[in-house]
Amino acid sequence: MMKQQMPLKNGEVLSYLESGHGNEALFLIHGNLSSSVYYLPLIERLPSHIHVIAPDLRGFGDSSYHQRIHSLAELAEDIKLLMDALQIRSASVCGWSLGGGVAMEFAALYPESIKKLILIDSTTHKGYPIFKKNASFQPVVGEIYASPEEMAQDPLQVKPVMDAILAKNAGFMSYIYDLTIYTNKKPTLEQNTLYIEETLKQRNLADVDYALATLNMGDAFNYYTMGNQRIKLIKVPVLHFWGTLDKVVPEAMVKDNIQALKEQSTYIKLEESGHSPLIDKPDELSVAILNFMI
Repeated sequence: MMKQQMPLKNGEVLSYLESGHGNEALFLIHGNLSSSVYYLPLIERLPSHIHVIAPDLRGFGDSSYHQRIHSLAELAEDIKLLMDALQIRSASVCGWSLGGGVAMEFAALYPESIKKLILIDSTTHKGYPIFKKNASFQPVVGEIYASPEEMAQDPLQVKPVMDAILAKNAGFMSYIYDLTIYTNKKPTLEQNTLYIEETLKQRNLADVDYALATLNMGDAFNYYTMGNQRIKLIKVPVLHFWGTLDKVVPEAMVKDNIQALKEQSTYIKLEESGHSPLIDKPDELSVAILNFMI
């Protein structure tokens, strides 16, 4: 499956995978340290009557990064511009991990353009803070970074990964994925080679990490910012997935989202699945998403 490219009105160019046709559209928004290709196991299982669009977010994969981002809302705006350029009036929107934060921002900002919201092991709407580290490399809760540039020097969560990207160190990145993401099944060698090659294309890690830390659609302070209460603007049905072996997103974060959106939420807990149900549970994931979209 070959990527296509679409120039946006804001000067960025988004690459994307596209499959299927029909009136039911589904946008798939990937997570951090990834790209659209991580969704291939799901795309391959979706029927042809679903029009699937999986973009590389700005600064990821083969998309441009002309303007630095400062918030996940800017990435949501890119998705809206892509939707407009493809002449799609409304769609279901699915976000995995960081992509869940982008999807929630999209649902809040563009309610007329979304039919249903799907969150796969998503960050909480209150953000995913990164704290400064002590001499033992343990997080010091409450001690925050003042800027993306300062966060880029974080010795545990950010700088080693940025260094690996700059060095195109596929081995180190595979080690990180095996340690944190693939806690049950592993991708095939062919899949992993493709995925890691895409991960190493990322150019915005510190900006995205800082945007994720400062995301706060709730109503309270999250150490970085005061909440803007934008989560209350989401009115569509929401399907939440969480894998019981997830080491990246704790269930408490998912339950935060469910509590904030409880009137319209459905929760599916995936047993024996880590942070990537796309590898661990692709069949179960695809069936549940299709049933939810009907």
